[in-house]
Amino acid sequence: MNRSTEERRDLALATAGVQLRAADDGQGARSFAGHAAVFGQRTAIGNPLTWGFYEEIAPGAFTKTLTEGDARFLVDHDTRLVVSRVSAGSLRLAQDAQGLAVDADLDTRLTYVNDLVVNLDLRNITGMSFGFRTVKDDWETVSVQTSEGDMEAELRVIREVQLFEVSAVTFPAYEGTDAALRSVGVALAARGNADAFDRRAALRPELLDFRPEPAESTRGHDAPQPGETTGSRQARQMDLLAARYRLAR
Repeated sequence: MNRSTEERRDLALATAGVQLRAADDGQGARSFAGHAAVFGQRTAIGNPLTWGFYEEIAPGAFTKTLTEGDARFLVDHDTRLVVSRVSAGSLRLAQDAQGLAVDADLDTRLTYVNDLVVNLDLRNITGMSFGFRTVKDDWETVSVQTSEGDMEAELRVIREVQLFEVSAVTFPAYEGTDAALRSVGVALAARGNADAFDRRAALRPELLDFRPEPAESTRGHDAPQPGETTGSRQARQMDLLAARYRLAR
């Protein structure tokens, strides 16, 4: 998996509908049930009225990946903390009318799984999340009512994903954090629209860390000559920072 293209989305436990249940094994074991994603729920990714966008997951977005993948259930996206796995039969994923349903066995012989159970009981674990790569999405402009009147924002509708994992998470990625910036940056990189990228980067230059550089030829007359500038990401970022803070360049 290319980590640079992986995206993550979170749900609060109340929205995820997480439940710990007694398993039917007669030995007091427990199982986990809930949703890692909800269809048709409009979510703000970053600030949708400036450098972010709104996003919805379309029904059926997981149809193909559930037939092909081998997702894991992790704690805090940590691949060392595997709770269950599809191919092992201990993780069952399905789509229902609400979204991506998760049903997992909890084997407390693993100490971190026992910790997960306790933390869920105590409400120390505050959300669910899933890691994915976007296969297909659509972008459209929507009207948003604000206190200053109607404004336009972009809506991203995710149609198909490649699912890597679902996680119980301690710190969901709230707006304004580095995680929100990464979510916007990765999504815009996958979109491949340079104008949309630069428009947002004018407000949040940190997004340029995720902007793909165009391939440049280094052969023949295209090769840079001594004293010439080639226009690097750093120079572009400095220009945007200068424009943002009205600094002379």
